[in-house]
Amino acid sequence: MGVSNKNAQDNIQPKGNKKPLQVLHISKKDTKKIDKEQTNSQEDIKKENIAIKPQIIKDDLAKKIEDSKEKTKDFDIPQNDLTQQDLYRPLNFSEQNADFQLERTVDEFDFDESAFLEALNANEPIGATGETISGKVIAIESDGLYVDIGGKAPGYMPKKECGLGVITNFKEKFSLGLEMEVLVIKEQNADGMVTVSARALILRQSWEKVSSSAKNGELINVLINGFNRGGLTCDVDGLRGFIPRSQLEDGQDYQSFVGKNLKVAFLEVNPESRKLVLSEKKASLVSKLSSLELGQLIEGEVLAVKPYGFFIDLGGASGLLHQSSLTNGSIRSLREVFREGEIIKALISEIDLEKGRIGLNTALLENTAGELIIDKQKVMQEATERALKTKALFDNKEQDK
Repeated sequence: MGVSNKNAQDNIQPKGNKKPLQVLHISKKDTKKIDKEQTNSQEDIKKENIAIKPQIIKDDLAKKIEDSKEKTKDFDIPQNDLTQQDLYRPLNFSEQNADFQLERTVDEFDFDESAFLEALNANEPIGATGETISGKVIAIESDGLYVDIGGKAPGYMPKKECGLGVITNFKEKFSLGLEMEVLVIKEQNADGMVTVSARALILRQSWEKVSSSAKNGELINVLINGFNRGGLTCDVDGLRGFIPRSQLEDGQDYQSFVGKNLKVAFLEVNPESRKLVLSEKKASLVSKLSSLELGQLIEGEVLAVKPYGFFIDLGGASGLLHQSSLTNGSIRSLREVFREGEIIKALISEIDLEKGRIGLNTALLENTAGELIIDKQKVMQEATERALKTKALFDNKEQDK
């Protein structure tokens, strides 16, 4: 029994598996509605653009006008007359009122150099390290004292810096109002106070004194206060001096010198390394040198021949006859003039007490250049008479010192 299907025609599939075209039926009413919606959408976009764009222009313009008002508020220009073109036009001060005054700032015309230097000097700290200052004792404590040095704060002197050695009667030695010179050993702290020392100043003055004595070849007497493996120790104006065993006339039983006085000369003086070396042997040499004079004729034995000259024994001291002071002529070898063990005569041309050195000269005894080489015996025989002719030369040299 067959069943009828009213939709049978609708279910018939076209051959070739092709889908039928579907036609969209749009009524006239729907078309008008779409057109209206598109029109409204475009109008909304235009309105939105119009609403936004003036807002941006308004904000930028308002900001520029506000900045312009801030910059030109002191000018006599009516704000209502300003246009956007005016805002971008450079300001011309010559067009403004003559009474207009720029705001002044501190510049080179306001700078007072003298007042500035005066202010600096008023606040400048008193006392740099190593500076010597005169002051007055204003307070005494158990661990030190305070010295008025003219600064905004007094100088502080620890007890150990008040002098050399141990001070037993501290408050008796330093009284209020005592004027004294001190040396700044430490610059000011946060409170503006510097540390001063009387001891350091004494030691500095001692080094200056011994340096001058050494330069002049002076001899001093020292008291031996100790010894060690290398030699003896002593005190020289508050400085610790050392005498090596090799610089003693008799270094065998050197410990026996403790408590005795010795005459010594300065062998080495070095304040930077605090090295003070003395010599008894050099003192003996300097004593002999002190009896010598420039231009004096001496006689001695040739001790040694060196490439640069001869060493001459002067009886406990030696002098150097340098090759440049030997002759005014040309020589090939020093040995063709003098030999070791030979007795010669020479003039003293230099005396260096500090170094313990004597310089000799035989060229001044020549009447002609190279005469010592040609006729040495004649020069030595007439040396006493020829030395008198050179006396005026050395007298002038002595006056020029």
